[in-house]
Amino acid sequence: MEMTKRPRRLRGSMTLRKMVRETRMDKASLMYPMFVMDGENKVEEIPSMEGQYRYTVDRMGECLQELLDAGVTSVMLFGIPAVKDEVGSQAYDDNGIVQRALRYAKEHFPQMYLVTDVCMCEYTSHGHCGVLCDHDVDNDKTLELLAKTAVSHAKAGAQMVAPSDMMDGRVAAIREALDEAGFTNVPIMSYAVKYASAFYGPFRDAAGSAPAFGDRKTYQMDFHNSREGIKEALLDEEEGADIIMVKPAMSYLDMVAKVREQVTTPIACYSVSGEYAMVKAAAKMGWIDEERIICEMAVSAYRAGADIYITYYAKELAKCMDEGKIG
Repeated sequence: MEMTKRPRRLRGSMTLRKMVRETRMDKASLMYPMFVMDGENKVEEIPSMEGQYRYTVDRMGECLQELLDAGVTSVMLFGIPAVKDEVGSQAYDDNGIVQRALRYAKEHFPQMYLVTDVCMCEYTSHGHCGVLCDHDVDNDKTLELLAKTAVSHAKAGAQMVAPSDMMDGRVAAIREALDEAGFTNVPIMSYAVKYASAFYGPFRDAAGSAPAFGDRKTYQMDFHNSREGIKEALLDEEEGADIIMVKPAMSYLDMVAKVREQVTTPIACYSVSGEYAMVKAAAKMGWIDEERIICEMAVSAYRAGADIYITYYAKELAKCMDEGKIG
């Protein structure tokens, strides 16, 4: 039998495999999610996320320096306030935890690109992502507070805001408020395709943001649906989102690929806390090779169409890129 087409020819050496590699990535596309909390001189490990920590503002520099040393230059900040109330007022307080963290980071680490999560769940006493009307989240009243929060973050130094609440119309409301406040150049990375997922469990432990009652299925998406995700992405792009995010990542790469085909914005995907915790647990038991697994997970996200990868493994992946294991 004569064979003229032999795909194995291009797999013969590491040099050749890298030469013809279809998926490329670099450290500039990595973003690290970071938890900042009220208090002083504290670094607390998150029980359900071994190796991840909550930092007070005076200690967050330790983490930021480690990231910069690894070549990771983007972080997304999540705030954990000491006091919560029904309307999440610490979210938009100009002296709130995220606002103070932004001012500190901007002063001491000007080379770090600062993104903020814009939501209410970490700040409300009931743990839902907006203002309640009886036991339901009032969409339109929540928009006012989300816009107020985004402007407060921008004033404190946020270079990008990322609304994660899943309220209808929030991108338009935030864009209008930012523009009116003079922040026309602050981009919006919208959690546009965000599913109601069990993969968020460890995050809710980290941020103390579990709902006090019910769940978030009236605003986060049903994981059975894909066309709905496309609709959400297109709506947010139309309202002015500069980047569209898919969340979670690992079980939703089909959505990354589908959204990639429909929108013209860059695509981000968030490898969430549950993904991290599962890998950590299996690696601790010796069942998997942690480094190889996280590399494979990351490459799969980029291969599906992601331009930005938000991950708790940002430092480790940066090292793997430096060593030529991926990238």
